[in-house]
Parts: sequence; structure tokens; C-alpha cells
Amino acid sequence: MNYTIKKQGDCLVVALSGEVDVSVTDSLREDVDRALVNFGTGNILFDLSGVEFMDSAGLGVILGRYKKLRGQGGNVYLAGAKPQVKKVLELSGLLRLMEEYPTAGDVLGKIG
Repeated sequence: MNYTIKKQGDCLVVALSGEVDVSVTDSLREDVDRALVNFGTGNILFDLSGVEFMDSAGLGVILGRYKKLRGQGGNVYLAGAKPQVKKVLELSGLLRLMEEYPTAGDVLGKIG
């Protein structure tokens, strides 16, 4: 898996690609948490458009950031999930907690 993290406005954009599984989630979690502190943003957008597979460890990273930001008044958004990844998000219940959009641009347009 590869990922990039950048700040756009009041949103931390985490663009993921490849397989999001237990082999990479520790470094992803640490890097996202560090970026939240460094950039001081109140929202995270997980751009999943490049993700082919996600396991429970990947879901855990997203859910953990959701719990952290909701406690501080922020939000987590999901964008671009392919059908196989969207199915995992639905079955896990994450789509009942977080807003999901077709593209990252849709999210950024909404939250400014």
C-alpha cells in the first residue's frame, strides 16, 4: 500500500492505494495522527479511490480516527470507494457513521 497525506483547507486528505491491511496499518495510523497534530485540522478525508482491498485493521484505523475527531468536534469523510471496498465499509457499519462521496473533490467542495 502507498499513501499520501496533505492538508487542504481545514481537511487532512489521506489518499490510499493498493491493499490496506495489517502489514501497513501501524505506520498509517502513526503518520495520520502525527499529521493531525502538525496540521491542526478538524476533518479527515480518506480518499479510497486507489484501494483494491481493505481488511479489519484498515477499518480500525479509520474508525479510530473517527472516534478521535468526533470527540473534538471534527468529522471523517470517505470518498471514491470501489464496489468491493464499499461492501466492506457497509458490512462493518462505517457508512452509518461517516459520510461517503463518489470523489474526493465532492467532499472538498462540500466542506470548503
